Amino acid sequence: MSEATVDNGRRIWLITSCAMGGVGAAAVAVPFVSSFQPSERARAAGASVEVDVSGLQPGEKIVVEWRGKPVWIMRRTEEQLATLEKVEDQLADPNSLRTAYPTPPYARNRHRSIKPEFLIVVGICSHLGCSPVDKLQPGPQPSLPSDWLGGFLCPCHGSTFDMAGRVFRNKPAPDNLEVPPHHYISDTVVLIGEEKQA
Repeated sequence: MSEATVDNGRRIWLITSCAMGGVGAAAVAVPFVSSFQPSERARAAGASVEVDVSGLQPGEKIVVEWRGKPVWIMRRTEEQLATLEKVEDQLADPNSLRTAYPTPPYARNRHRSIKPEFLIVVGICSHLGCSPVDKLQPGPQPSLPSDWLGGFLCPCHGSTFDMAGRVFRNKPAPDNLEVPPHHYISDTVVLIGEEKQA
């Protein structure tokens, strides 16, 4: 066997070994790099959720998940915002002062939000954890008063909430809908799960 044949054999073996090593390194690197992303469990445990609200039209609502809870993001119309003052004398906690579900300072206002048109609340009734349904259409309807101006109804036990998630008086729900910690990282992107750092 000549030296040239042995060198070629070694060269082929070396190239094959390097190529297989590169493939192996890539196979290990992909899951390693993806491990930097928060897992589903971490997201459910409280990782923040970034939401682009630029496509949300007035009157539309989307639901995202944060800590395993449904978070409603609704862009209210001017008409819906105008109802907030009209119902305040019918509410249990119009100024969001109760502490069972503390309302962040930036949402302790009539519209319970940073930007008046955007309502961001956890869509879970404060009574027994049911999920209220949209009853946005004003006027008399089953299970609602005849002077209904729009809001949300918990069908389990009849608690009603206005267009800011504030509970009406004499209902089973003891508190308003929870406002999760959040802040805007741009004009159209909201980060749910973190308050803005000073």
